[in-house]
Amino acid sequence: MERVLITGAAGFLGSHLCDRFIKEGYHVIAMDNLLTGSLSNIEHLFPLKNFEYYHHDVTKFVHVPGELKYILHFASPASPIDYLKMPIQTLKVGALGTHNLLGLAKAKNARILVASTSEVYGDPLIHPQKEDYWGNVNPVGPRGVYDEAKRFLEAITMAYHNFHQVETRIVRIFNTYGPRMRVNDGRALPAFFSQAIRGEGLTVFGDGSQTRSFCYVDDLVDGIYRLLKSGHAEPVNIGNPDEISILDFAQEIIKLVGNPQAHIINKPLPADDPKVRQPDISKARALLNWEPKISRSEGLKKTVEYFMNVVPTHS
Repeated sequence: MERVLITGAAGFLGSHLCDRFIKEGYHVIAMDNLLTGSLSNIEHLFPLKNFEYYHHDVTKFVHVPGELKYILHFASPASPIDYLKMPIQTLKVGALGTHNLLGLAKAKNARILVASTSEVYGDPLIHPQKEDYWGNVNPVGPRGVYDEAKRFLEAITMAYHNFHQVETRIVRIFNTYGPRMRVNDGRALPAFFSQAIRGEGLTVFGDGSQTRSFCYVDDLVDGIYRLLKSGHAEPVNIGNPDEISILDFAQEIIKLVGNPQAHIINKPLPADDPKVRQPDISKARALLNWEPKISRSEGLKKTVEYFMNVVPTHS
């Protein structure tokens, strides 16, 4: 049975990747230090013979005994609340963590896929964003710790590919949602769902005209799986090009939750908040024969059930 190491395995995306690789018949080695992940996301896998879990911080030396076919590096704080609270850990996992895992991939002769982000485009001057756009990032701004950690992750991954001939893949992930998102992770979707369920004001920053493009997690995982199996080492955008303004999105969620007390409140726009975000996925279509299949209305219906179960309605 082929073995795959998944870092950040107890997080939102990592746990869904564990499920997919178990389903595909792999032996999954899950690694997480639970800085932002939760064992509840993967506890259903613990009884399985082809699943094991290591509590480990990948910024320290990473050793996994035995053969490895694939490594998927998804360890990182990934929401504004996280990286504003943990700026140094965010930089270290993007830099030292990626370096350690590339070294492991080289030692094991394993193929490694690293999780980059649409944040490498910063507050983009090109719309929609294509992989050949270099981005507009403020390295010393509050979001710089995440943006630059991921830009370094891409640079060192390509260096290992070119210099050491390590088989590498880079996925640039756009906004993704679905079950197992953290309720308090500070992103628009969990915040809106939680506020609407509790009948509070939905916090819209600025006038809400800034846009995002939301991809359902199952679609994203399928794109990542296809990219891993492909022969393409350059970065590939995986996301849903269906763009929506934050204000319209908040109104969609109010309607879906159906709590009459939910309403919209406006707050000032945070520093360096991107005004637009939409993936150009022509590369993924051509190379991976991939595009998202689950519409936002369908995905939000699946997600609202999860949030209804996990959001405490009484403080």
